[in-house]
Amino acid sequence: MTRWILPVTTLLLVALSLPFVLHAAELGWSGMRADLSETSRIFHADAPLANAAIAAHMILGAALTLAAPVQALPVVRNRLPGVHRRAGYVIALAAVLTGAGGLAYIAARGTVGGWWMSLWFAIYGVAMIVAATQVIYHALDKNMARHRAWAVRLVVLAVASFLYRVHYGLWYAATGGAATNDAFTGAFDRINVVAFFVPYLLLAELYLRRRGPRRNHARRATVRKA
Repeated sequence: MTRWILPVTTLLLVALSLPFVLHAAELGWSGMRADLSETSRIFHADAPLANAAIAAHMILGAALTLAAPVQALPVVRNRLPGVHRRAGYVIALAAVLTGAGGLAYIAARGTVGGWWMSLWFAIYGVAMIVAATQVIYHALDKNMARHRAWAVRLVVLAVASFLYRVHYGLWYAATGGAATNDAFTGAFDRINVVAFFVPYLLLAELYLRRRGPRRNHARRATVRKA
């Protein structure tokens, strides 16, 4: 029964994230095609390069939110290895460009939440780029254990932007928005800009460290039986 937990959880996450994905992709596409400076704090009339960077970040990030979890499903990896391999290169490239687009925008314009938000969003972007490059490096190196470990980290980072919004939705439902403000400098705003990805990465590390010894033990038991 446990083998169904990951696929079901993944598909549920993909389904729940779909409205966010569509909104982000539509906003990014609109920002590329028209001047949204009067209706959005993200886009600016005097910053075409920054606008292009954040628009690409939103479009590719939206696609990544859906594609990365599906790519990690065992059924895709085991039954469609060719698709898994080719899609992996595309997804990793999208992750690198997503992170680079966000970093370029931060360097050019900063974020609405000031230096604290800029710092943690930049760390998030760097982590995305590192995870994507490590996934490909270890795949090419034929080190599947490390490849899959970095793939887990990349999936966590890919869905983190959706979880950022989920945290706000749950917080507003529970408190009405206490400790938040329009400048994103409230106590909850400052916590959430860390909490949307760091705790999940720590949980992923705990999972990977617990999973490793169990796999090694299973391999030794198989060898002894043989």
